Amino acid sequence: MNTTDRYVRPDRFTEKVMNPTVRWLARHGISLMGARELLVVGRSSGVVRSNVVNVLELDGRRYLVAPRGVTQWVRNLRAAGCGRLRLGRRTEGFDAVELGDDEKLPVLREYLRRWGWEVGQFFEGVDKDATDAELAVIAPGFPVFALSAA
Repeated sequence: MNTTDRYVRPDRFTEKVMNPTVRWLARHGISLMGARELLVVGRSSGVVRSNVVNVLELDGRRYLVAPRGVTQWVRNLRAAGCGRLRLGRRTEGFDAVELGDDEKLPVLREYLRRWGWEVGQFFEGVDKDATDAELAVIAPGFPVFALSAA
């Protein structure tokens, strides 16, 4: 598999229990470690799709990282170029720009520092203490988007 097409499917427990629970909490204004509900228009259907994501704030900028690789929300965000983040009644629009592999390294490192306990299993043995060279090897398999206010 090409690393740019990398996708790790969620297990049944994550898909049926964890994600719906975290989504429900986000819809009711409770964020677990930065979790938000991502709303993006589907690229084929035109229907708004939602997923739970961790929003990373680093050096005054906000990012979305796809630890599972090229998911449906990644494909939809690439096509739409924008979306909304919801926490409770608060919804904020954003524009998204996907980072190049060389720009991802500090973002991936901070994402692993903050959420490695949750998503480390998807990072192929690489953790927050990885060298830049080790992060550069895996970077193509992990889409990262920089967000700006819409």
